[in-house]
Amino acid sequence: MNYSERLHRVIPGGAHTYSRGDDQHPSNAPPILTGGKGSRVWSPDGREFLDYGMALRAVSIGYAEPEINQAAMRGMELGNSLTRASMIELEAAELLVSLIDSVDMVKFTKNGSTATSAAVKLARAFTGRELVARCAQHPFFSFDDWFIGSTPITKGIPADTIRQTKQFNFNDIASLEALIQAHPDQFACVILEPAATECPAVGTSTGCCGQAICTRNFCGEQPNYLQQVQALCKKHGIVFILDETITGFRWHMKGAQHVHGVQPDLSTFGKAMANGFSVAAVAGRREIMELGSIDRIGQERLFLLSTTHGAEMSGLAAFIATMQFLDKHKVIPHLWQYGHALTQLLNQKAQEHGLSHVFKAAGPAANPYYLTTQADGSASFELRTLFAREMIANGVLMPWLAFSYRHGEAELAQTSQALDLAFAVCSTALRNGLEDALMNENIIKPVFRRHN
Repeated sequence: MNYSERLHRVIPGGAHTYSRGDDQHPSNAPPILTGGKGSRVWSPDGREFLDYGMALRAVSIGYAEPEINQAAMRGMELGNSLTRASMIELEAAELLVSLIDSVDMVKFTKNGSTATSAAVKLARAFTGRELVARCAQHPFFSFDDWFIGSTPITKGIPADTIRQTKQFNFNDIASLEALIQAHPDQFACVILEPAATECPAVGTSTGCCGQAICTRNFCGEQPNYLQQVQALCKKHGIVFILDETITGFRWHMKGAQHVHGVQPDLSTFGKAMANGFSVAAVAGRREIMELGSIDRIGQERLFLLSTTHGAEMSGLAAFIATMQFLDKHKVIPHLWQYGHALTQLLNQKAQEHGLSHVFKAAGPAANPYYLTTQADGSASFELRTLFAREMIANGVLMPWLAFSYRHGEAELAQTSQALDLAFAVCSTALRNGLEDALMNENIIKPVFRRHN
């Protein structure tokens, strides 16, 4: 059996995250990796790739960064997990509270999905309401039923759970207002990311400032979209949850919420908190977070999070070391600058090869994206497959656009060379027909689809 067959034999889906699955990558993608260092990863056959996946954006400094690994080792040498709360657990919690202005208390866990579900649970307990409003344009909040039931993948989820999650549109405050009015006094929370493919708009139409590094709390004199959401939640007694699993510690040391001038009731963090070590958090206002405490004698209990490994010393030591490294080496400005340069390069090369009508890179520079489309503007998974395949053939793994502190001028130059070769193939294939170029190729599919 090959590696893919072995993986699918013992792991449902062949990987522990669907984004790592075979249906998300072209056939020449390495089905398994042996390790990584800095910005690069290796397959068992010795091939080296410049990586733009970066562990699904969990690694922002670089793979196997010595300072972070050494801190994690020190945590392990102290026992890693103790009978009672550890000193590192306290220090990590105090650090997060000191960093994020909206946070009074924090509870650590191992992944962003668990953190967002804990936030929803807190909101329901705090308000006594059941409905959840989530942003339709933000692709992933949790693996739990409250979210998955709002996607096409509803198998195994009770109808009542599906009913309890409603959707609204990003940068469209009227859409959220209408949703709240249609279900008065029923929403426990509104959950969204600060930004995904778009930055929060000023008013209802004007976008973010477009600078490589946004240094303002919001762009313009009018309240931005997130500030409007915050005001609407406050007016209707709804808990405002900001999911910073991706943006946290990429936008700013104080989170994207600081950049955009909002203070959510609850925030969730994960991904790059600990440079690849498994650390996530739900954090926020004391009066909400304390619902999970044991201090209020006689009060009905809320069983919030109780995870044996939620506060592993290795991961929390890595979190502390990551925050120190980000600050010391000015990692976040580097991410903005590199992302700006990469976005410009992608669009420049697409234009040079006559592909700008079907290929575009855009989004916030710290977390950009690329789109492959048909002539009518609809998504082309066929072109995305061909592009990803040709980049891999030229030594670059680019399933999406994630990068680290260890991506620099040399990596940008390598990317430029690979783009010329990949776009040349794509241009020829579009002229002659994609079908021939993709013969016997497995076309990349969306994660959220009803059928395999």
